[in-house]
Amino acid sequence: MSGVAAPAAVTLPGPRPAVDDADDVAVLPGLYVPEASQWLSMSSGRIAGDGYSWMQAVHWVAGSGLYEPRRHRSHGPRAFGPTTVVIAQLLSELSPCRPGVEYLVRRTGLAERSVQNHLQILRETGLLAYVVKGTRVRGERAQASEFALMIPAEFDAALGIRTVQRDEGAPAYTRAVSGISEAGRELMAKLAKKASRKVRKPRWKTSSKAAAKASARGAELGVVTAVSDEARCTPMQVGTSTVSSAGDTPLPPESKLASGEAKSPTPKKSQTKAGGCRKLNVVGRRFQLARQLTQELDWLRGCAVPRIAWVARHVADAGWTSTEVRAWLHLRGETARVRRGSGLLAALLAGAETVLDTPAKRTAAVEQWRTAQETARRERIQQVRARTERYEADWNAPTSRAVRREVEAAFAKVKEAANGGPHQNQNDVTDGQALEAELSEHELAQLRTDAWGQYMAGETDLVMTAVNAMGRPAAERIYGAELVQRAHRIASGSHSSLMTYGRR
Repeated sequence: MSGVAAPAAVTLPGPRPAVDDADDVAVLPGLYVPEASQWLSMSSGRIAGDGYSWMQAVHWVAGSGLYEPRRHRSHGPRAFGPTTVVIAQLLSELSPCRPGVEYLVRRTGLAERSVQNHLQILRETGLLAYVVKGTRVRGERAQASEFALMIPAEFDAALGIRTVQRDEGAPAYTRAVSGISEAGRELMAKLAKKASRKVRKPRWKTSSKAAAKASARGAELGVVTAVSDEARCTPMQVGTSTVSSAGDTPLPPESKLASGEAKSPTPKKSQTKAGGCRKLNVVGRRFQLARQLTQELDWLRGCAVPRIAWVARHVADAGWTSTEVRAWLHLRGETARVRRGSGLLAALLAGAETVLDTPAKRTAAVEQWRTAQETARRERIQQVRARTERYEADWNAPTSRAVRREVEAAFAKVKEAANGGPHQNQNDVTDGQALEAELSEHELAQLRTDAWGQYMAGETDLVMTAVNAMGRPAAERIYGAELVQRAHRIASGSHSSLMTYGRR
């Protein structure tokens, strides 16, 4: 091809196909905004002018089918359904949009996890963007997140909405609508009707299987049911309704009504067992085991029962009891310091259901645990007895080495005086006088000083040894009457169970 004919070979773009209905937007890419791009500064959409225009975009996303949450995660809602639209209605009423999870739970009656899942759906479809993300700090009140109501760029592209940036220095998400294509006007009118009506929370309990299947099919297709202006049925038949809710049910005769023998034609089935207790399902057994563990184990006090139920779910499903769990924890080993009870329990229960996989093995573990408990109990009893005998006996040898040396020296001198010492005659003097004669003034003063120091420390072994060996008069001549009297009071009080003294 020559250089002159080259410009003529340039192909011109074809006309843009018109978008007349939500079914024609299947050519658009799927709606999904990753978590890192769910902030206002990183959003590709634009801020909605009011809640009404934002609800038009919400209904378009609900009916387009472009968002499939199961492509990105295996849990949570399966589609953008009526419940998500109900939460979006509540958000459109807030200005600024700063909803708390507790507020949405109270308004919708849903569980906390369900509310969080639907908020995640609104963020992943580009309808919500974080302005400020909430915080949860231990010991402080949780702060709610603040959102911006966004209109996705796919919505503008599907309806042919033209936007313009009035301020060149402003962010891209502040652009305003300047027009709409003729093909998108009809769909915009349908969305306006849906946005002007209130959507109520769907009722999952239906009267027939067909209605249940239709409800599930509507949730998968994103069909939104609006609240009609007609009066809802009232079970008590209060009002102008002339249709009886009883139908063709025959009434019992007045004779049976008077005698009280009339029974209901449709007796209710009892949901309780013979013992009067309902049979627990899988989740109920998990919570029952978790509640028992938090009550029996000290290091699990204060832990959340739902979290412990999730940690112990494997052993609970295997039919373990709290006694068997405690026996397994004894086999794994016990610790004195626990920082996080649920984390320690998860580590100790890892693989427990595979090791003790039969009831016989679990029974043997329980017997071993009880034997160890009985052995520990007997050891504690022996320790208490030994401690009691130590403090309540007549006399024990002093524990201090210095005191024992002084006692031994005193006994040696007494024995020497009893056998006839070189300086005194045993026939003429007593034991205390012989000991005083052998001790110099300096040694006697030092002995008294040591005895007073031990007395101030709570020990009276030196004084009471002298009293028991030589008698109280001799001990008073050596240590003084005041010290002997005080030591005797403490020694007398040590035999009473109402008095405790000494060092630990």
